[in-house]
Amino acid sequence: MQSILKKSFFIVAAAVLVISIYFIAGVLVFANNQYNAINIRNLEEAAWALKNFTPAEVFEDNQVAMDWISRFNDPLRGTTASYHRITLISRNGQVVFDTDTDSAVMENHLDRFEFQAAIRNGIGSVRRHSATMGHDQLYAAISINDSDGRLAGVLRLSRLAPGFFSHLLRSTFFFLIGGLLIILSACAGLYYFSRRLSISVELRLDAELKKKTAELKLKAEEAEAESRHREVILNSIFDGVITLDSNLNIIHANPKICSLFNINKEKYIQGMSLLEFTRSTELEEAAEIALNTGQSCELNLKRYVSGVEQNFHVFVSPLEAKSIVIALEDISRLVKLERVRKDFAANVSHELRTPIQIIQGFAENILDCDQDNKEQIRYFAEIIRKNALGMENLTNDLLSLVSLEDENSMRPPMEDSSVASLIGEAVDTVLVSAQKKNIAIDISCHKNLRFPLYKQLFVQALVNLLDNSIKYSNDGSTINIYAYGDEENFIVEVRDKGIGIPAEHIDRIFERFYRVDSSRSRKEGGTGLGLSIVRHIALLHKGTITAESHAGEGSVFRLKL
Repeated sequence: MQSILKKSFFIVAAAVLVISIYFIAGVLVFANNQYNAINIRNLEEAAWALKNFTPAEVFEDNQVAMDWISRFNDPLRGTTASYHRITLISRNGQVVFDTDTDSAVMENHLDRFEFQAAIRNGIGSVRRHSATMGHDQLYAAISINDSDGRLAGVLRLSRLAPGFFSHLLRSTFFFLIGGLLIILSACAGLYYFSRRLSISVELRLDAELKKKTAELKLKAEEAEAESRHREVILNSIFDGVITLDSNLNIIHANPKICSLFNINKEKYIQGMSLLEFTRSTELEEAAEIALNTGQSCELNLKRYVSGVEQNFHVFVSPLEAKSIVIALEDISRLVKLERVRKDFAANVSHELRTPIQIIQGFAENILDCDQDNKEQIRYFAEIIRKNALGMENLTNDLLSLVSLEDENSMRPPMEDSSVASLIGEAVDTVLVSAQKKNIAIDISCHKNLRFPLYKQLFVQALVNLLDNSIKYSNDGSTINIYAYGDEENFIVEVRDKGIGIPAEHIDRIFERFYRVDSSRSRKEGGTGLGLSIVRHIALLHKGTITAESHAGEGSVFRLKL
């Protein structure tokens, strides 16, 4: 700031100094011109006065010339001639007489400016350098005519050009020195005053600047912190949040909403339109309604991505400055769970209603029949027992599912187990069922293969897979079990040559109560929960269960733990 003030001061001082010098120089030049004009005018007047004493014969008659010249010897020469130089020039430019120089050695003056001016105008004057005298002279030439009015010659007066500036300097030397000292003193005082003023102003401005800078820095830090805080909140919200301007173009979108709509966060999405981002005209219409009415609204949105259904609960709210905020809650899991709950309730009701009705019906038959007919009573009781056993199996499977889904359920810890022995235990469990259909079970497993497992759950999963293969395999066929793995993964495959599973059912066979062939499943005594239990056991081991099958060619169930 101080340097700026100094620079400003020097610019002003320099401008004032230049203007002053320009003004003074102009005055001096004007005074010098006026001084020269006055001297030339005086010289012209002297020439007019001398003309009256100069006859035209001086240019032609030597005697007359000598008499005229003699007038300048004593009294006149001591005055006029000592101050003025007198020259007689004939009409052909030849110098006839000169008071200061021998006329015989002087040049022809025909081309002299004052001579030509006198011939044209009767009188001419000029200031120029004299080649004869070697310095600047003032000249005044006047023409002299004879009695007939013809030009006889030119009378010229000249004098040394007076030095205006030298006279001025001699007369005003001390005045100029004093003025210079006054100017220097004024400049020094002005510099001292401006320096003190600039320091004072600089200190005050620096203090104000530091204060304003600190306030701006604090506000900038607060704004940045608030912006980071909002961004952290938006980015950490489980719901998708997006803000839009009045043209429904994106201002900000948090990572969650980018993932919901499969948009790469690294992609420059600011300024992208809502329709381009979501591909949803329904969402765009809701945003336009909120923007135009200023009222919040909510809706349920369904979309499909790669054949997968997504469900969102959407809140659209207007903000200040004609902007919109949209929050999307992903309710796909809730919708799916609600659908599963409804299906589960319907399936359980359906699965229990049939045996209950059968039990109730045959119990009534027992009450109504002849009590002495033991064969008929035994037949009815067997049917009741069979349906009660089915209900018990269904209840046990439901309890197993509840236990597997409950994270707080108590279960033995995982143990490093011999896989071969556990497979053998599972095979022994289903061996009777396999022998009834003359089905052979072939095991391919290294005897030293070990892996951390929930033993009983692993055996249960393998029993369910084997039981499923036995039910849907033809008599006399073979079921193969392959077990292999390393330190990180363990895989068990159950392969059969049964009726197979149509391709359209593969993705749903692990759902609860889902049956490819409901009539055959019930005939075989299945509950429809076996494969669902296997899937939960796989998830409990942080693994997966997959199926490969073609109708009429058998199936492969692959349990990866």
